[in-house]
Formats: sequence, C-alpha cells, structure tokens
Amino acid sequence: MENFIVSARKYRPATFETVVGQHHITGTLKNAIKNNQLAQAFLFCGPRGVGKTTCARILAKTINCTNLTPEQEACGTCESCISFQTGHSFNFHELDAASNNSVDDIRSLIDQVRIPPQAGKYKIYIIDEVHMLSANAFNAFLKTLEEPPSYAIFILATTEKHKILPTILSRCQIFDFNRIQVDDISGHLNKIAIRENISVEADGLHIIAQKADGGLRDALSMFDQIVSYTNKNLTYKSVIDNLNILDYDYYFKLTQHLTSSDVSNALILFDEILNNGFDGNNFINGLAGHLRNLLVAKDPQTTKLLEVSENIKQKYISQSQQTPVSFILTALNLANQCDLNYKNSKNQRLQVELSLIKMCHIPSVLQLAQPNPNSVTDEDQIKKKTNVSSVSAANPVSVERIAMPSAGPPVTPSAIASSGIPAAIAETKLVESTTTQAPPVAPIPLTTPPPTGKIALKGNTTTKVASLIPSLTDLERRQEEEENDGPKYITGDGREQFTYEQLMLYWNQYANKAKEDNKINIYTLLTGADPVMESPEEIIVHVEHKIQEIQLQEELIDFLNFLRPRLKNFQLNIKSKQVARTVVNRLYTNTEKYQYLIEKNPKLEEMRRRFNLDVNS
Repeated sequence: MENFIVSARKYRPATFETVVGQHHITGTLKNAIKNNQLAQAFLFCGPRGVGKTTCARILAKTINCTNLTPEQEACGTCESCISFQTGHSFNFHELDAASNNSVDDIRSLIDQVRIPPQAGKYKIYIIDEVHMLSANAFNAFLKTLEEPPSYAIFILATTEKHKILPTILSRCQIFDFNRIQVDDISGHLNKIAIRENISVEADGLHIIAQKADGGLRDALSMFDQIVSYTNKNLTYKSVIDNLNILDYDYYFKLTQHLTSSDVSNALILFDEILNNGFDGNNFINGLAGHLRNLLVAKDPQTTKLLEVSENIKQKYISQSQQTPVSFILTALNLANQCDLNYKNSKNQRLQVELSLIKMCHIPSVLQLAQPNPNSVTDEDQIKKKTNVSSVSAANPVSVERIAMPSAGPPVTPSAIASSGIPAAIAETKLVESTTTQAPPVAPIPLTTPPPTGKIALKGNTTTKVASLIPSLTDLERRQEEEENDGPKYITGDGREQFTYEQLMLYWNQYANKAKEDNKINIYTLLTGADPVMESPEEIIVHVEHKIQEIQLQEELIDFLNFLRPRLKNFQLNIKSKQVARTVVNRLYTNTEKYQYLIEKNPKLEEMRRRFNLDVNS
C-alpha cells in the first residue's frame, strides 16, 4: 500500500506563483531578487497556516537557483534546486526555535554562519517560531543578525510578533502575512478536488473555508477528513454534519418565525437545535452573524462583504428584501445583549428563549410606533390648538366641539420598554409618536354642563367620560398658560417653549433628588450657579474645573431624561462652560468656613454633633 500524504504536504506550493492569497508578499520578494536588493534578515509574521514557512523555503530555493525563469522563479531542474528538494543542500539550514531555544543552540548556529558556502551564492538560515527563543538566546543572536557575512541570509518566522524583542525587529525586514480570503481557499480546494477526482459542492467548500478562519493548512486538514468521511463525495450536508456546524436553513427559518411573530415555532426550532447537540451561545452568535449578513445584503454595494457561496448569497438577498432594517437593528441589539449576559446567567436556555420572545414582539411594537397615514398635518394641529385656546378663553366650560384623538392603542414608554427594544430606539419612537405625528382627530359634540357643575351624558356613559377627561385636562392646561405668559405652541418637531421659571423649578427638583441620592457633587454643581439659557433649546452650566465638567457629562443622560418630558421639549440640550472662580481676598471666620463646608457636604453637621465638636475651637 502506498503511503498516504496529506494534502497540506502534497500540494505545498513550490514557487511564488502557487502561493495562495499572499500576492503582496510574493511580488515584493520577486522584485527584490530581480533588482538584487535582498535584505540581510527577513521576519515573516502572521496567523498559522498562511504560508510563512512555505514562502521562506521558496525564497531560499530561488536565490540560489542558477537558472532563474524570466518571472524570477526557481527552475527546479538545476543542481541547487534538486539538492534543495531532496533535502541534501548544505546551503540551507532550518532551526525549530520551539525545541532549540537555548543560548547553546544559537551559539552553534553562529559557528555554522562563519563557514562560507562551498557551492552556490548564499547560505540561508530559517528559524521557525522564533518568538520561543529565550531572552539570553536573543541577546546572543543580536550581533550576528545585525552584521552577518555577505553570504548569510536569515529568515525568521513567527505567529506572535509582539513577543520578539524590539532590538530584533529593528534589524529585520518585516513582512505581515494576511489571513487568506474565503474565496481563495475554496478555489484552491476546488483545484485539488479536480486533480484528485473528488466530487464536491461549492457550498460545502465555502463552509470549510469559513471554518478555517483564514488558515489554508486548517482548511486542507478538514478537507482530507471530510473526503475520507464521504468516500470522495463531498456535499454541503456532509460538511455541516462532520464539522458540527449549524445549517444556514435553521437561521433562515428562524428569521421567518421572528418577523411573523410566531413565538411557538421559534422556541420549538431552538429546542430542536439544542437536541442536535449545539450550544446556546454558539446559536445566538450564529443568529447575530445571520442578522449581520441580512443587513449587509440590503445594499448591492455591500453584498460583496458576504463570505458565502453564490447560492446562499441569493437567499440572503431575497430574505433581506422582506425584512425591515428597523427589525434587523433591534434584533441585533437583543442578540448582542444575550451574548453578553449568557455566561453569567444561571439559566442559560431561558436567557436565549427570552431574547427570541422579545425578537418576536419587535414587529408589533414597531407597528405601534409607525405614523398613521391619515394623520393631520402640523399646521392643522396648530390651528386646532389655537382655536380651542381662543374658545376656552371666552367660555372655558361651554364648548360645542372639541377635537379628540381617534381610538387606538397609545404608544407609551411602558409598552415599548416591555418589548425589549433598546432605550435609544424606544425614546425616538415615543417622541415621534407623541409629538411629530399627530393622531387623526374627530369632532365630538359635548353638552353644556348643568349649573351644579355635573356633566349630563347620554348613551354609553363610560365611553363618553373616558373621552372627555383628556379634553378637560387640555382646557385646564391652556387656562394655566393664559394666566402666566400666554399660550405656548408646539413647533411640530417635538419642541415646546418654556420659561426660565419653569426650568428652575425642575432644575431645583433634580438637584434636591441628587442630594437625597447622596450625589453631593452633582447637587453642588447644579446649585452653585444658576444656569443660563443660551437659546430656547440650549442651557449653559458654568463649571469651575475639568472634574466638574466630567461629572456633568456622566450625569447628563439621566438629567436630560428628567427635564425633557417635564418641559415638553425633546430638543433640549445642556452644555458646560468653564469659568474662573472669583476669589475674594478677605479673612473668613470659623463659622463662615464651616457654613461653606456644610454647603459642600451636609454630612459634616451630623459628624460635628456625633463627636460633640466646637466650630470656634
């Protein structure tokens, strides 16, 4: 029986032209040979299985070839090439630094460098896994590496460049090898399959190339394994079965269940995946990758980023056209949160199932937040509010017709939050639904209330009372506005004018709340100086130093979430401005100093009473 040779060795490249996916490296080396500009030391670094040692051997063979081709490739027929291929060349030395990493090994190598080549022009020394050398071995190697004989060339190869001393790096010409692209790996595997008379499917080769993660040697190892498993009939099904990979079809089916809000089938499909032996964390990561591919497939310009076969690519394009971008982005966020919380969860299966249930409810929540096509325009809305305001001023109780919103489920913060939509998206949807998009209005006749103050209603009392309460609340609010500075108008983009007194009211409320929460620094910052209204939507806070500015930025999100809904202005923004503190040159009494310290930290008074301290002592 003939000895079997694995594909990684049998089809190892013998020339620069046959190296896969490293054209920037091979092109540079061929030009250096052509122009006779070879460096004294090379460092090949990159992930495993991308061709570092292979390129080092090809370079060693090529520079000693006596009959180079016009493309600067080794001929393979001269005496130097034949001796190199048979392993009998005295001008080629390869050292494995993983097992020969001591000072004595390097000294032995240096002694060999002193002997010039008996045949050929150069002596080439390849040191593989050079990062494994000890610090003393590196130091012993420095002088020889910096000033080698003219006939000596060193080629170092490593997967961990960061472990090599900077003094070594500065003496080498560094070549960074890239991970090999999926298409390059699958194309190379297809060529080998043709030469070996192996029946293959393109989808299966793409799966192997993706699983290899840019390493051609890993891809060839998996290729040999699956060829043996399938008896030279490599199919997509055999690849996913042998490599324990989730089929694309699972994710395509699951996405259909999620977009159609089919919770039951989504959970059943997840249970089937678990029963097949797959881990929940791998499943949620695969789902995130599937959603990312759907997002990429939305735009023809980004479709090239899909590292899948043409058949699978068409499936992605088809499903992406049926899936809204808002759904994909929200589901991606939920999948990411599930991945972050998965390892710390005690019930990991429930963690994934909750995420799937939330994803199933995304379409209904997004539908609630969508604008109604029959909604009135902003101008009509303002006119109606103006008319109601003028009528209520004349007779705030006796109103013949009041514009009321049509029946329908309201979009509330709790409704959106319960769906699992991220806070940023929820706030945007809530603002859009409550401010910029006015609901359809319909005039509802109301009878004039009797003198006793009670309202006379006919028919369904419950329905009419429920519809009347918002109208009376609206009238009362407008009466309060007229008592103050006159009516306020919504500008149509989620902004309502407010007075400085209203701002200070809620400003002091938040400051007192910060004091109750033991946020003394925030309390001091907000009460130290009054804010300045730079414009109707921009508030300036004066800070004394950088630390206060940082504290304000950390508290800004919660502060704005407190002010914006209360002032009914979602365009409100707060900025900080650093000002120099005015220093008063006078002597302060002990009591004044103590009062100042209490303003900064009210807990000092409690400490003084507890320890019975005297302020004036």
